Amino acid sequence: MELSVYKITGEDTGRKVALNDAIFGIEPNDHAIYLDVKQFLANQRQGTHKSKERSEISGSTRKLGRQKGGGGARRGDINSPVLVGGARVFGPKPRDYWFKLNKKVKALARKSALSYKVQENALVVVEDFTFEAPKTKSFVEMLNNLKVADKKALVVLSEANKAVFLSSRNLQRASLAIASALNTYSVLNADAMVVTESALKSIEATLNK
Repeated sequence: MELSVYKITGEDTGRKVALNDAIFGIEPNDHAIYLDVKQFLANQRQGTHKSKERSEISGSTRKLGRQKGGGGARRGDINSPVLVGGARVFGPKPRDYWFKLNKKVKALARKSALSYKVQENALVVVEDFTFEAPKTKSFVEMLNNLKVADKKALVVLSEANKAVFLSSRNLQRASLAIASALNTYSVLNADAMVVTESALKSIEATLNK
């Protein structure tokens, strides 16, 4: 499949780029996408949640009532989970949510996400660009020219560019990514992708390994 290459002014350069069908034209695998997104979101969790168990509550250990004949449960001391202010039974403990996912599955998930974007006509290729100075207005103008300003846009560059990054960071609905670090969640979370020519080559080189 071929896509036209645009300038950041929105003009067609007259050139086309051929997309690698092994990356942008596969039958998407929804389960691979699910696993990769699940791992990505799990890795974002701090896992610092904690509630106090019975032995950690500050309170007297004196037994409040007799064992039998009270007409209620045998609740023991004031730290009992059945009392207000008592401990919590089987509460959360600090833990790591990381789990292993094979590289081939992660690669398949990214290829599937990119293929979905091509199927939805949500992938725009632009020639490599930069800004002379950080300016949010310049970034917004580019999105308007490419007709993606009203969408949640993901701009993919081949390498870090400070001027472009600073121009985009104040925009709520726009985000920036480096081709080598592109992940499935970011691709799916965007309504439209704007990819530079060199970033396209970098994506293909990364996923062709």
